[in-house]
Amino acid sequence: MRWLVGWSSVAASFGTVGAVGAPGTAGTTPSSAHPSSHPSSDHESRTVHPVGSQLLWGDPDPLWAVGDWRPDEVRTLSVDPFTRIAVLGCCGATDEELRVGLFAARGGALRHLTAWSGSYTAVVQVGRRVTVVGDLAGARPVFYTPWANGTAYATAALPLADLIEAQLDIGHLAALLACPDVPEALRDGTPYAGVRRIPPGHALVLREGSREITGYEPVASLAVAAPQVDPERAVDGVREALVEAVRARLTAPRHAPETAPPDPGPVPGMGPADRRAARGAPVPGIGADLSGGSASATLALLAAGLPGLPGTVLVHGTGAGERLLAVTFNDLTAEGPGGEAELQRAGAIAANPRLHHVVVAAGEEALPYADLNSGPLTDEPGPSLVTAERHRRRLAAGSADHFTGHGARQVLDAHPARLADLLMDRRRRDLLRPVTALAKVEGPSAHSLFVPLTVYRAARRLARTPYRAGIEEAAARLKERRFDEPGSRGRGKDRGTGNGPVTALDASLAALAWTRPGPAARWLTGEALAEVSVRLQASAIRPSSVQRPGEARARAALARAAADHRVFEQAAEVRSQRLHAPFLDNQVVRASRALPEALRVQPGARAAILRAVLSGAGIKDLPPGWGATSHASSAAAARAGLRAAVGDLIALFDAPLLADAGLIEARVVRKALRAAAEGEPVPLDGLADLVSTELWLRRLVSRRGTCWTGTAAPRQRAVAGGVPPRRAL
Repeated sequence: MRWLVGWSSVAASFGTVGAVGAPGTAGTTPSSAHPSSHPSSDHESRTVHPVGSQLLWGDPDPLWAVGDWRPDEVRTLSVDPFTRIAVLGCCGATDEELRVGLFAARGGALRHLTAWSGSYTAVVQVGRRVTVVGDLAGARPVFYTPWANGTAYATAALPLADLIEAQLDIGHLAALLACPDVPEALRDGTPYAGVRRIPPGHALVLREGSREITGYEPVASLAVAAPQVDPERAVDGVREALVEAVRARLTAPRHAPETAPPDPGPVPGMGPADRRAARGAPVPGIGADLSGGSASATLALLAAGLPGLPGTVLVHGTGAGERLLAVTFNDLTAEGPGGEAELQRAGAIAANPRLHHVVVAAGEEALPYADLNSGPLTDEPGPSLVTAERHRRRLAAGSADHFTGHGARQVLDAHPARLADLLMDRRRRDLLRPVTALAKVEGPSAHSLFVPLTVYRAARRLARTPYRAGIEEAAARLKERRFDEPGSRGRGKDRGTGNGPVTALDASLAALAWTRPGPAARWLTGEALAEVSVRLQASAIRPSSVQRPGEARARAALARAAADHRVFEQAAEVRSQRLHAPFLDNQVVRASRALPEALRVQPGARAAILRAVLSGAGIKDLPPGWGATSHASSAAAARAGLRAAVGDLIALFDAPLLADAGLIEARVVRKALRAAAEGEPVPLDGLADLVSTELWLRRLVSRRGTCWTGTAAPRQRAVAGGVPPRRAL
């Protein structure tokens, strides 16, 4: 795991100031001169510093880079000892652009720091003012906590929790399970008490210990629609942003993986690439996922077809004679034609001579819930913990720099709640095609004739529901344990239990609300749901910059997806490999938000947009079935994995820490696991959330060591006392 950490104190430190490096290099300091942790304390307290850190600049407001950062991923530039910028991550800006951004930030124009290609975190120091800029999606979060008469900040929550010896925030864990994509329930909290997160699209500004959180992106108005951009121009903007995002990775220095275990020699049936993947070492160079879907295929084709670097022999491709490594995962346990169709599409795309295609085949050993006892401790819990082994097998066969299409659906697709935004703008005609498509999905029946009217009524209800009323209604539903979705067609005994079959229409109707419970909410205790309900009621009465309902739900869904992707990076991490998700980059998110809502809500909009992106880049021959979704195969794999691991999962919930915290009743979850294994229609996403949170708690409680060292380092790690018992409301 890689992170940066620093702090801002009330007064200047008495410690030695670390030497600032030359522009474009990292500053260094003698090992005997550690930055101060407390400006008013004695000499010993000035020896607190992170384990395995690289000092970027020293007192009075020090900054470190911690972890296995590559040299080109840590860039600093200064114009004087107290006017400087640090950029960590993959950033396509030149030194001159960094200098211009530094001067702009000195005048207060923070948006300039987010306009470069790539995925990065920028820190600017001007005098005693320190500004840490988060990204638009939330894949590069910034955390902070009060400490030592000032404020400490980091791009990971666990180091700050160690620094203040924080305990678990059980209320936040309850909200994360009950309403994972509802910002009003999560607020700015983290699983650690006292550690806060700045929202996406905001920056943390520190002045001698005092802090301010300011937004750098305009927020959509509830009453007035944003000016509509011409659809062709908007798609061109997405194409330019994606091309620049991919180019930023291609132009970065190439890195060979660190020395792996020696090759044991020829193995029957295994080539050199197979043996390297078995040892857990990625291939040098550039690679990409190639799942057969439109997002990963777009990135693979763009990376393989962009102009090469200056001075290369070829005028196209990823480099001089280099082919892009495209990795396809073949699930041998998959049933039905969906997986076979994906493999065929991936094979047709990989016929491009600039691609080298590798198929990673795996059976039951790579199903979800396999090998849950191994895996690193992530910064926060996330659903990818139960699929980490499955993804790690695929990524180990990839390259040192590997593209993935994560986030494309949340960035490009239209959230169903955007239909309410169209009604607020009196654009009823644009609802015709999406509601007709839903009726076709329902199939020919008497009920399908009423689908357009049903969806229209739900969208009109949302458009006419004030923000406060919507949040209060969601709070009441949690408190009363009403998990049947508004407008859903639950029938008979399934109604109200959430166990009935969920169709596309049901999912769309459920999304046409200001908030909705998460799939795991039905298994939480009444006490936990009551506390989340109180959180929602409190947020409803607080003043806030209310967005349009569709815009608000879409941004919340993107933030949740970005947070899950960050956990995925940590859980499935392969040594010496970097995962790149260009769809979550600032410039791609910003360009996608300019897409007209009327274009977004059309059926197949994402595939059409990406087809236009590739066409503009000169790639027009795409296989049949381009843009087909693969959710059915994912659900089948999740159910098969749960069925194979049901014994271990039931043992995991014999004495769960979640029950010790008062969030669940163990017998209820064990019953749900057995029901899911027997094929009953139980929400699998909710069970994955419960299992991953329980796994994360166990890894956190059993961890050893701390993120800090020095004579005045914290004497205990975060959550050293285990999971505290649940307090009564």
